[in-house]
Amino acid sequence: QVQLVESGGGLVQAGGSLRLSCAASGRTFSTYVMGWFRQAPGKERIFVAAISWSGDRTYYADSVKGRFTISRDNAKNTVYLQMNTLKPEDTAVYYCAARASPYYTQRFYSYDYSGQGTQVTVSS
Repeated sequence: QVQLVESGGGLVQAGGSLRLSCAASGRTFSTYVMGWFRQAPGKERIFVAAISWSGDRTYYADSVKGRFTISRDNAKNTVYLQMNTLKPEDTAVYYCAARASPYYTQRFYSYDYSGQGTQVTVSS
């Protein structure tokens, strides 16, 4: 069992930055592919970014490529999402998720665990 707790959300002006963190319990964190997803009001939950278990491969949605950076620290059981040049359309609840597989996917329901989410609001 893995428990995930997101933090770092908040209110920021357009063009600003935020860094989200996701702390994971369990000793097998380093064997999980980790992903970030987001869900805006009235919309479905969509893929944002993912990172391989070792951190050597990263994947991004086109909408965030070049602005967001996913990283992980397996010694701290934590995955991060650095978000720069934020836009109002980035406003959403952001969720981290863990997948017990060496292969990443953009499908949220293919992940085995997810957190409760953290709200990110970008004002124009």
